[in-house]
Amino acid sequence: QVSGADDENRAGSRDRKWSVQRIRLSPAEKHLAATLKWATDQVLFYTTAQGLRSSRVCRLDLSGCVHSITSVYEEQQPDVFVEVALSRDQEVLSINCSSRSSSQVMLLLQQQHRSRPHLVQERQPGLLYHVEHWRGHLIILANTGPGREYQVLQAPLSQPSMVSWVPVFTPDPGTVIKDMDIVGDHCVLTVRTNTNHLVLTVVPLMNQERVYTFHYFQLPSWVCVVETRRAAVPEQTEVLELFIWSPVHSPHLLRDWETTRGHVTVLPLQDGSLVPVTLFHSASVEASRRTPLLLHVYGSYGLDLGMDFCPQKTLLLEGGWALAYCHIRGGAEKGLSWHRQARRGGKERGVQDLQACLQRLFSSGVSCPSLTAITAHSAGAVPVAALCNRQPHLMRAVSLQAPFLDVLGTMEDQSLPLTLEDRDEWGDPVANPKDRLSIASYCPRHNITPQCYPSMLLTAYSDDSRIPLAGVLKYSQQLKEAIDTHFSTNPQPEPNLVLNIKSGASHHGPDDFEQMLEEVMNCWLWSRVPDLDLDPDLDPGLPVLSPLQHFHSVFSF
Repeated sequence: QVSGADDENRAGSRDRKWSVQRIRLSPAEKHLAATLKWATDQVLFYTTAQGLRSSRVCRLDLSGCVHSITSVYEEQQPDVFVEVALSRDQEVLSINCSSRSSSQVMLLLQQQHRSRPHLVQERQPGLLYHVEHWRGHLIILANTGPGREYQVLQAPLSQPSMVSWVPVFTPDPGTVIKDMDIVGDHCVLTVRTNTNHLVLTVVPLMNQERVYTFHYFQLPSWVCVVETRRAAVPEQTEVLELFIWSPVHSPHLLRDWETTRGHVTVLPLQDGSLVPVTLFHSASVEASRRTPLLLHVYGSYGLDLGMDFCPQKTLLLEGGWALAYCHIRGGAEKGLSWHRQARRGGKERGVQDLQACLQRLFSSGVSCPSLTAITAHSAGAVPVAALCNRQPHLMRAVSLQAPFLDVLGTMEDQSLPLTLEDRDEWGDPVANPKDRLSIASYCPRHNITPQCYPSMLLTAYSDDSRIPLAGVLKYSQQLKEAIDTHFSTNPQPEPNLVLNIKSGASHHGPDDFEQMLEEVMNCWLWSRVPDLDLDPDLDPGLPVLSPLQHFHSVFSF
């Protein structure tokens, strides 16, 4: 739905201003616009999403009396997702077609937006690349560097294929590029060093001899996230705003950064690889033995562990807690190789890393198992729940949101929307016996055993299209039966097991603010289990339920 309004400018003439209120792509509105970019004031490019996959690019033309929609590109590969993007200088529109392991980019010049897209480099297995436009050249971020890590290259727009790519910046060993932007005649890179700190690297592009010099800018040691935001006025191509934050520092402009809240410690772990741990704490590490600890982990899909600002985490820190973020293999904190080491048959490494992180924290004097809670979301639940099966004594409580707990059952079901795409991450247990054995060795649901587990809060969403609810239900039932079996012959206080199923919420949680706040507070209170003594004899005011009542108070089988 497009609406227009006349607006009188200072010269007295009237301009027509358009605003898109809704893009209706099907009568039932089942197909939504996933990404959209204006090529001109009257031409809009957008992708359509069906289910979880975006595969088609269309052009909406508002220049004539009759509005027209034209199909520009449609991706045939079922594991490839499509998006549209506009270059920093707004001269080139790109169609980015990416899978977990390959990329393909096509370009449209702004003044030739009705022509056919022009291919940059044909898709090759293992080749990942992204492009920006600068003065008739492409600035390319591609994994063509040593160890198949990202480096910056340049090529003429008229000859964009890989044979014309010339290196501009290659990071030092152990240093990885996390983000790239073009500001005026400079390439601005966010780089993570081998000590797990973020720095800014500025590469001047205006150099005829192609002998590039680099300028490094150190960021405050507590910075965990750097986000570049372009100026509100499109013509200000030489203006770039840098926002920095951490889980306990709210986002603000780089020039306005304040002193750190608490201490930040990076603990490298030696278990064949150096696994970084980011630790926020208000007391010295040596005095943290009785400090309650909340540990965060993810380690999948080549994604960094989320470290967004969270006010509740600030309250925990001010209340004497320590907050640990374990950057285990499977993520991308140390580059693409960090992900490759813990995908498919290497998933076991993520579980080993998590165990090593906990043991190193405890041996360094940070907290102890009886005061430790672990929280994770989605695929981050896999290493946590796998470790609970093997070493349940290493933590007191676990809080998992939208947890992926039945890896084997999910990857065997080819009718699920992400099974085909996720084979590159987890393996194919149907066609590959080796993958099946690997998944079965760590899959949380298939390794439950009668023993004393930590207390668990599992929050699942009935409308989650990414994590099948059936897998969470099966895991919960089997876990409850295993706990009951263990304590039938070992009479002692049982752990709490709560399955909280939320209706009307997606994989990322509820959209309603009050429901979101309630869920965050529930998880926060549950993470405080190590700090509370849930013994009705010691605190008769606490309405403590038995494990069975706790479980059935939320969901009944």
